[in-house]
Amino acid sequence: MKAVGYTQSLPIEAAEALIDFEAATSEPSGHDIRVAVKAISANPVDYKVRKRAAPPAGETKILGFDAAGIVDAVGPEVTLFKPGDEVFYAGSILRQGTNSEFHLVDERIVGRKPKSVSFAQAAALPLTTITAWELLFDRLGAVPGKSLDARTLLITGGAGGVGSILIQLARRLTGLTVVATATRPESQSWCRELGAHAVIDHGQPMKAQIEALRLPPVGLVASLTCTDQHYKAIAELMAPQGRFGLIDDPPEFNVAVFKGKAISIHWELMFTRSSFKTADMIAQHHLLNDVADLIDKGVLRTTLAENFGIINAANLRRAHALLESGKSRGKIVLEGWQARKQ
Repeated sequence: MKAVGYTQSLPIEAAEALIDFEAATSEPSGHDIRVAVKAISANPVDYKVRKRAAPPAGETKILGFDAAGIVDAVGPEVTLFKPGDEVFYAGSILRQGTNSEFHLVDERIVGRKPKSVSFAQAAALPLTTITAWELLFDRLGAVPGKSLDARTLLITGGAGGVGSILIQLARRLTGLTVVATATRPESQSWCRELGAHAVIDHGQPMKAQIEALRLPPVGLVASLTCTDQHYKAIAELMAPQGRFGLIDDPPEFNVAVFKGKAISIHWELMFTRSSFKTADMIAQHHLLNDVADLIDKGVLRTTLAENFGIINAANLRRAHALLESGKSRGKIVLEGWQARKQ
């Protein structure tokens, strides 16, 4: 099968940073399903793994987590899917990735693809949606339902992949006031289009901007990027007894600045359930099915922003480069495979 991978950690400008190659197609066992991959999307975790984790000598690591496709074969313990089912999911960080024509994934972290969108539109959603959902409801404890919640949720980096779906979830499924941060005019417009009540510039002092809005107190914060640069300023503007959630890897993070206000700290990593095979691992299957229903009902929309064409090394290098620049918004998707020459 066709696949895209890497053999050594190189700058994305290097031609060998990502390579096209042929890989063996594996048979599913246990709870695994084999998916014929139709579309994928790129995430920051892709380039972070590429840069930090070189494969063992002689091996080629396949990256990629988001995928949408059609079930091709199933393992003997599979009960949730059958061949021919259309699915979408974000795979496990412990296994080979989705940048391949066929991919093995545990059925318990897979959802049915929304019927109303294309494979490309569906592929934009899983990893960021799971992250946003778990962060909002499981970690920050937001209350589902449209009854008024007298708190503001501040989302730093609102125009990125996670922010793009988190804005929607918070606005459509809770009574929170939603404020996103973005620096560029096009990113600010994107956040408003997705449903943010207000947008501020995290490149400028945030406390004064928040106070000028005269909104409910900032009780919840989703720090999605550059936490080390912003957390001290955020601690100043947050309400006492609030909740601060983060998903990135800040090189410096002193939780003591939150102590005086008794603000709790919450980490979110959507790979935790699959990595440790937790008892509630199947929660991600149910989560994705719920999201598919919300997409089909028009409550949520895809966060696809750019389609980079067929799945190959050249196009994935472009995707990684844009993500590494920090200037992407929404999600970058690739779909389809180059036909084999007869």
